[in-house]
Amino acid sequence: MIKEYLNIEKIEGPLIFLKGIEEAKYGEIIEINLNNKEKRLGKIIKIEKDLVVAQVFEGTSGMSTENLSVKFTGNPFEIRINKDILGRIYSGVGKPIDGGGEIYSGKKYSINGRPINPVSRKYPKDYIQTGISSIDLLTTLIRGQKLPIFSGNGMPHNELAAQIVSQARLSKSSTKKFAVVFTAIGVTKDDAAYFKDYFEETGAIDNVVMFVNYADDPIVERFSAPRCALTAAEYLAFEEDMHILVVMTDITSYCEALREISSAREEVPSRKGYPGYLYSDLASLYERAGMLKNKAGSITFLPILTMPNDDISHPIPDLTGYITEGQIVLSRDLTKSNIYPPVNILPSLSRLMKDGIGEGYTRSDHPDVANQLFSSYSKVINIRALAQIIGEDDLSEIDQLYMEFGRQFEQKFLKQEFTENRSIEESLEIAWEILRILPKIELDRLRDDIIKQFMT
Repeated sequence: MIKEYLNIEKIEGPLIFLKGIEEAKYGEIIEINLNNKEKRLGKIIKIEKDLVVAQVFEGTSGMSTENLSVKFTGNPFEIRINKDILGRIYSGVGKPIDGGGEIYSGKKYSINGRPINPVSRKYPKDYIQTGISSIDLLTTLIRGQKLPIFSGNGMPHNELAAQIVSQARLSKSSTKKFAVVFTAIGVTKDDAAYFKDYFEETGAIDNVVMFVNYADDPIVERFSAPRCALTAAEYLAFEEDMHILVVMTDITSYCEALREISSAREEVPSRKGYPGYLYSDLASLYERAGMLKNKAGSITFLPILTMPNDDISHPIPDLTGYITEGQIVLSRDLTKSNIYPPVNILPSLSRLMKDGIGEGYTRSDHPDVANQLFSSYSKVINIRALAQIIGEDDLSEIDQLYMEFGRQFEQKFLKQEFTENRSIEESLEIAWEILRILPKIELDRLRDDIIKQFMT
């Protein structure tokens, strides 16, 4: 029997406190009825003896302890999903906002997901092509990987996200279905319209399902938006056998909401005011990506986060780096130099790329070329520091060749048009063209047979 409670203790921000509650469950959805017949939903986030704390998805504006009643549904937050969700746009709580009507399906899925047994995971191997040279060649995105993008305020991460969503595809040898789940957390309506319009313009919208949480939406919706998106990805990957790329921006907005709710719950803060469970909360999102041994589909996760003050040691990027398998770091200096995408390759890495590139995946020279580009560009950075002291004209002849290599590398390889979609082969050819600037004796990361086959 569903009980209805009237004994509301207090309301603080997006939270309501109820006392004398029996048999409540953590994560349970409650139905809040106001005197004006309006209904809102909430989720139990804390239970302490007979005290229950719940967060209200639509916010507590207009609510008081005197004008509402609460029903406990006994169920977690669930959304209806079927294969018709592709091409649709949903709110942060999984409601259609594109005018296309409700999803009618006999199945409901909890947004908290299904925990993946580590023993049942399959090691990721094949790659996903983004059409961006600096990512495909030097920080290759492997199917089933978690690879975050570390950006900063004012940098073109939204443009990069839109380009990846529109251009991403599986390797040529794959015959599997591929789709993208795109999630925007705490974005302005202008940014949301930009993503929608660009996906429609490029024709990618038919292969994308969008979940959008606006900046003026109730803050608690930011908790459900990424979980709704990952639930949709799990359905498409593990029930429809599709390969899904989840692109999510901005994880920092999600963490800020987490800090605000934690403060409202009067929890003891940890680093920079974030709750002590920030690591486990982020892991509950990131670890939903991967591949399963008994399933044909996969989930690849590409979260984007803005580093406050460009500080890579900030708790959000710091903890993200412990959970994920590498990172792509955007550079403000490259942005100021009008280089797009401004990928700083030296602190960027993909820990799984070694097993998903080379013969049988991309091309036989890919691993060696990537190593050589990293090595040569790191020398460029050191030589530039020296040139600032003694002047470029006083550099040795070989150092001046490295300076030229650095300029060509940034202008021809790193820099590409927003609509430019390069194949792996095109990226490798550009890399070889730039490496020819250096004498062969400096190409110490390339095997002789590779140099003979591709450089002459």
